[in-house]
Amino acid sequence: MIRCLTSLLCFFFLMAGCVGPLTRHDDIHLKVVAWKDYPRFTDDMWYDGLECALKQSLEYLRRLDPDKHFFWGKDAYSVSHVIHSLEFFLTFVHTRPSALEMNRFIENHYRIYRSVADGKPGEVFFTGYYEPILDGSLEKNGSFIYPVYGRPLDLTTIDLGLFDAAWKGKTLIGRYDGQTVIPYPDRKSIDVEKCLEGKAIPLVWLKDPVDAFFLQIQGSGKVNINGPEPLNIHYHISNGRPYRSIGKLLIETKKIEPSKMSMQSIRAYLESHPDELQDILNYNPCYVFFKIEKEGPKGFLDVVLTPGRSVALDRKLFPPGALAFIETHKPLIDPDGTIQKWNRFSRFVLNQDTGGAIQGPGRADLFWGNGPYAEIAAGHMQHRGTLYFLILKPDA
Repeated sequence: MIRCLTSLLCFFFLMAGCVGPLTRHDDIHLKVVAWKDYPRFTDDMWYDGLECALKQSLEYLRRLDPDKHFFWGKDAYSVSHVIHSLEFFLTFVHTRPSALEMNRFIENHYRIYRSVADGKPGEVFFTGYYEPILDGSLEKNGSFIYPVYGRPLDLTTIDLGLFDAAWKGKTLIGRYDGQTVIPYPDRKSIDVEKCLEGKAIPLVWLKDPVDAFFLQIQGSGKVNINGPEPLNIHYHISNGRPYRSIGKLLIETKKIEPSKMSMQSIRAYLESHPDELQDILNYNPCYVFFKIEKEGPKGFLDVVLTPGRSVALDRKLFPPGALAFIETHKPLIDPDGTIQKWNRFSRFVLNQDTGGAIQGPGRADLFWGNGPYAEIAAGHMQHRGTLYFLILKPDA
């Protein structure tokens, strides 16, 4: 579920593209953990979801050349080895092992890596995201006046890898102006100046501009229309502009205290200050265009995400589809939706998504699914934790 991705070339364009083999970095982002320092592998969820997430990663990996390699820090593993690693783990999960059995199994068969920031193992900052469920209309009418656009007809992408091997997997997004490619219009040009009229087809219309904005941030959602099934709206491409956080803006301008920052507090502020709404939204020039899928939500690997089991990480640093283990906090919520406290938890997850704000080895975004709990957890999660990766030992 790709939220607005960050620009990496100048400050206008998106550097994106299909996930290829990770390159080795001088600054290693995953470091092997000594056996004596292994965490205790306990899981707070049913294994059913883990099985589902493992199968989704395997679906992605089986599309790749089995001889390609991904890096766990400075160690390279072939796609075929990663597949074998997940299949072996999946077979064991089928037995519904106890915590003791799971730890013995991992100690005997798996090598563990820990995320490293600033040259040493450190804590990871976890946030969350979810799949919003919204009401919409296929036609613009009444209160349904805010469009969710499909890919514009004049938006173009340029594969930079065709020009230089050093740019393999990197893409520019923009539009043609004569014989020149220029940046694609930003949010203000699209929402205020209506520059997309005649160039992009609205897939659906929403009632609330804030809903439309947060749909872009989450990257995916379900929209209820007059029909038996909701529409699964998914990220297709962005306008290539850099992502800028309106939450950070509201903190810097002292409109929301840092300790009270959440998706819910941002929404409350925007609803109570309608005169500031458009200027605040326009602070983020990144704009997402969508497509309709039969199922979802899907992540960057084009596989269906599993609630509580799929994580978004920096796609440049961490092996896609890989098995990971996290330790962080989740909310305990009252029936009225109030968070009582945050409890420590740990579980196995799969690296299946990415996002514009998810950069570096010290950031992770956990997918919570949909519904009231998911919205509250995703909107408030800002907690430290640890991130480990598991890979089958080469001689196992």
